[in-house]
Order: sequence, then structure tokens, then C-alpha cells
Amino acid sequence: MYYIEDYIRTLIQIYQYVLIAYVLLSWLPSARESFIGEMLGKLCEPYLSVFRRFIPPIGGMIDISPIIALIALRFVGEGIVAVLRFFIR
Repeated sequence: MYYIEDYIRTLIQIYQYVLIAYVLLSWLPSARESFIGEMLGKLCEPYLSVFRRFIPPIGGMIDISPIIALIALRFVGEGIVAVLRFFIR
């Protein structure tokens, strides 16, 4: 059971790092057009677009949806682990 929990937590943590890297790339001009930027965009944009539909940018420039997405990802990951603990034990 602990291996499954560790595996899920590791996957969630890796995806969190990918999201953070994608957000940091937005600070660099033309970094999203690079190979790495496009690859990260294909991984992150489907998830972030869900939050961007409901959370508009503040002042037209500051996008807080990645912060909410990271928090939601953490809650979902811990929820999955809790459900697995409940059914497997």
C-alpha cells in the first residue's frame, strides 16, 4: 500500500514541478516558443485552462490561476491517497 501512496505522491509532485516550470517560462520572452516550452504547454495548458475559465486575471495582467491549480492538485492528490487508504486497509 505504501508503494502506491508514494507513487501517487511522486507523480503529483513531478506534475507540480512541471507546472511551476511552465509558469516561470512565462516570465522569459519567447521561452514558450522553444521546444521545452511547447512540450510543457502541451502538458500544462489542458489543466490550467480549466482554472482560467473561472478565474480572470487580476488587473488584466496577473494570472493567479496557476496558484489555485497547484493547491487543487495537492488536495486531489491527498484525496486520492485517502480514498485508497480507506478501501485497501
